[in-house]
Amino acid sequence: MDDFLAARSQMALSLGFHIIYACIGMVMPFFMAVSHYKWLKTNNEVYKHITKAWSKGVAIFFATGAVSGTMLSFELGLLWPKFMEHAGPIFGMPFSLEGTAFFIEAIALGFFLYGWEKLNKWFHWFTGVVVGVSGLASGILVVAANAWMNSPAGFDYVNGQYINIDPIKAMFNDAWFTQALHMCLAAFTATGFAVAGVHALMLLKKQHNDFHYKSFKIAATFATVCALLQPISGDISAKDVAQRQPAKLAAMEALYKTEKPAPLLIGGIVDEKNKTVKNYIEIPGALSFLAHGDFNAEVKGLDQIPEDEHPPVAITHYAFQIMVGLGTVMMIISLIYFFILWRKRTILNTKWLLKLFVFAIPLGYIALEAGWVVTEVGRQPWIINGIMRTIDAVTPMPGIAWSFYLFSAIYFSLSLIVIFLLYRQIKMVPILYKSSNIDQ
Repeated sequence: MDDFLAARSQMALSLGFHIIYACIGMVMPFFMAVSHYKWLKTNNEVYKHITKAWSKGVAIFFATGAVSGTMLSFELGLLWPKFMEHAGPIFGMPFSLEGTAFFIEAIALGFFLYGWEKLNKWFHWFTGVVVGVSGLASGILVVAANAWMNSPAGFDYVNGQYINIDPIKAMFNDAWFTQALHMCLAAFTATGFAVAGVHALMLLKKQHNDFHYKSFKIAATFATVCALLQPISGDISAKDVAQRQPAKLAAMEALYKTEKPAPLLIGGIVDEKNKTVKNYIEIPGALSFLAHGDFNAEVKGLDQIPEDEHPPVAITHYAFQIMVGLGTVMMIISLIYFFILWRKRTILNTKWLLKLFVFAIPLGYIALEAGWVVTEVGRQPWIINGIMRTIDAVTPMPGIAWSFYLFSAIYFSLSLIVIFLLYRQIKMVPILYKSSNIDQ
């Protein structure tokens, strides 16, 4: 493994693990705040038990997210020094603000975890809300920094120099809103389906108690609403990418030739050597509409982009297909869920629906990872789109492969610890939080 590949692999691995920890850490506090609010309004002890159980999960993922996030910040400087040398002064503001949001989140979480029976009950609830809001703000700020890499702004690039720097314009670049919206909805969808699926599994195991039933309803509501909103944000993102990163859109759809109108491909096997796609389903004009809102619009293909600026088409296309496919599955499950509610059928008696949620536990996170593959691989060969190539930003230091192996071991070990702690928390629920069975 050469050093360039090792550096890219280490960043991919680090981001792949961190994004899971971060999403759970920034979404679960909102679930926690809803259950806490319900306890304060109804005085139903079950909601208090749910809040306490979820708060322990939040603490676990806050700690692991802090560790993985700190490692990432060091990796940016160590693996990509040329990138940070020039980009740091430009997009450093969102990272600085993210640090502030992180400290606010840490303080609020401390108040929440240790404030039971000590703080005013509504102030205590408010600290939980602050945990969620500050965590969400952290995620948006980090996405703003990534969006800058896709849509660089806030500087003039003259003779290889970065001048006239405007950090505000850099932070609020053209891509930040679409990426932040898509990412936030994805985080709520993925975490909502995962949490609802775990509680659905407990219900299928005949633990028909208020704890899991009420937990399932809170998580499922977040998941299904966001899953139905996600296609809207996806459409906004697709139109934005079509304008700013035509090479990425062409790779996402494996569009080797400029077409008017351009079809949308479902599936397909990419042959990068011969620049063809086989075994796909074609929807005429659909890509033109998704990219430009016009079924007869022209969509730029890779034939109009220099060969040395082509992203890896196969990886980008397959990742995009996985993301859209799994997103569609979760949207269908959401429609079924709301149909069941509309028909006023008891969810506990609809075991096949609970099984669907159990099946969907990993789907959101797989789609989330695939989406980030599209974002990062689809931007290649650039680390700053159109300005700096990834290969020019990597460290000249040798031996990066060993660093990749070490970090791989750390992340896998960290994940095993997290899984063990969560498994222990789930197993302790019947002992710590006893509640009555629901009337069937």
